[in-house]
Amino acid sequence: MTVTTPLQDALAAIAEDQAQILEDMQAMLRTDTCFPPGNGYGAFADLMEQLIAPLGLECKRVSVPEALWRTSDGSVYGERINLMAEANLPGKDVCSLYFHTDTVPPGDGWTHEPLELTIAEGKLFGRGAADMKGTVVAALAALRAAKAANLPLRFSPSLLLCTDEEGGLYPGIRYLAEQGLVQGHILSFNGGATPRIWGGCFGSIDLVIRITGRSAHSGDPVGAINAIEHSLPLMNALYALKTEVEQRESAMPSPPHFEGKPLTSRLTLAAAHGGSKGSTVPGAFELLINRRYAPEEAFEDVMAELLSCIESAMKDSPVLEVSHEMIGHLAPVSDPVGPNQPRWQAAQSLGFGYAPEDFRVWGSSTSSDMGWVQQAGIEEMLLGGLARPDNRIHASDEYTTMEDVVALAQSILAYLAEGFDPAAA
Repeated sequence: MTVTTPLQDALAAIAEDQAQILEDMQAMLRTDTCFPPGNGYGAFADLMEQLIAPLGLECKRVSVPEALWRTSDGSVYGERINLMAEANLPGKDVCSLYFHTDTVPPGDGWTHEPLELTIAEGKLFGRGAADMKGTVVAALAALRAAKAANLPLRFSPSLLLCTDEEGGLYPGIRYLAEQGLVQGHILSFNGGATPRIWGGCFGSIDLVIRITGRSAHSGDPVGAINAIEHSLPLMNALYALKTEVEQRESAMPSPPHFEGKPLTSRLTLAAAHGGSKGSTVPGAFELLINRRYAPEEAFEDVMAELLSCIESAMKDSPVLEVSHEMIGHLAPVSDPVGPNQPRWQAAQSLGFGYAPEDFRVWGSSTSSDMGWVQQAGIEEMLLGGLARPDNRIHASDEYTTMEDVVALAQSILAYLAEGFDPAAA
C-alpha cells in the first residue's frame, strides 16, 4: 500500500490529538442515552451538532414517529431523534458511517462512575466507552485531522447517529433506511477492534408474555388463580422448545472462539416478574423471552412456532388471559461483504497493525440493526469498532483504550482519504 505524505502527517496528528479525544469522550459519556428509556437523544444531538460544527458537515434531525416505537408498558419514552451529518462532496460516492447513540443502563457492580470518563490502569472507563460512543469520538478525530490537513477524500462521509439499537422495537437506522435517507455503502462501528470480515448475524426477537390470574389472600385463597403457578406449563414448554431450537445449525461461519463449533439458533427465558408478598396470591405474571434466529429461518415461521408453543401450553389453563407483545426486533444480516471490503481491511491493517493473513470471515448469533438496512436494499456493510472480548461491553466497568481509539480513527481516515492506495506495491 502507499500513503501520501499529507496523509501520513494527518495520521500522525491524530495521535497528538489526545486532549480533544478525551474531552469529546467525557462530554459524550456524561450525556445519558441509556435505553430504556432512551429519553436523552435530544441532548446528545445538541452535543453532536456542537462538536460537528467545526467540521463543516451539514446536520439534520430525523425523528422516528412515536407510533412505530412506542410499547404498551411505558418503559420507553422521549423523542427518537436521529442526527445525520453529511459532507455532500460533489462527485464523490457516499460512505455512510453508522453509530448507535444509545447505551444499555449502567447496571450494578461499577467501581467507577458509569456516566463519567475515568482514566485508570491505562484504560478509559465509562458506559458507552467501547459500545459505542468511543467510535463516534474516533470518527470525529479522523475528520478533524482531514480538515486540518485539507486532505482530499475519496468518499463523501455521512455520519448516521441513530436511536434504539439496544433492543428497541423500531431502531432509528431502520427508519432512515426505509425513508431512503441512507446513501452509498455502510461502514458500521457496531463491531470490534479485530481483523474480522463480517459474515452477518442472527435476528433477535424480544417477546413479552403476560398471564392474568386473580389475586387473593394466600391464607384464604377463595377464587384465586395463581398466575405464577399456572405459568409453569408454559415455562416448561418453552424450555423444551429451547432444547429443540438450539439444535438448529446455521451455515454462517462461526467466530474463532467457537473453536469450530457451529452457530445455532437460541431461545432464552430472559426475565420473569410477578407477585409482591407472601400473603398475596399473585394475580399477574410476565415472562420475557428472547429468540435469536439464523438468516436461514423466516421471521414468520419463528413467530408462528413461539405462538403455537404458548397456545398449546396454556390451552387448558384456568387463567383469565394470556397475551403477548413483541417489544424488540432486529432482522438478520446475510453476506454483507462488497467491493470495498479489501480497502477497509487495508485501512484497519494500517491503523491496528494487522497482517493480511489475520483476517477471517465470521458471523455471530448476536444481532444488529443493520438487518433492516439490508432489507431496505443496501447490500454492502463493512464492520469495525472498539469491542474486544475483555472490555466488558454491557457489563460493569466497560472500557476502551486510547490506543484503540487512535487506531480506529487512523483506520477511518485512511479509508476515507484519497491519498491511501492499498493496491499499490
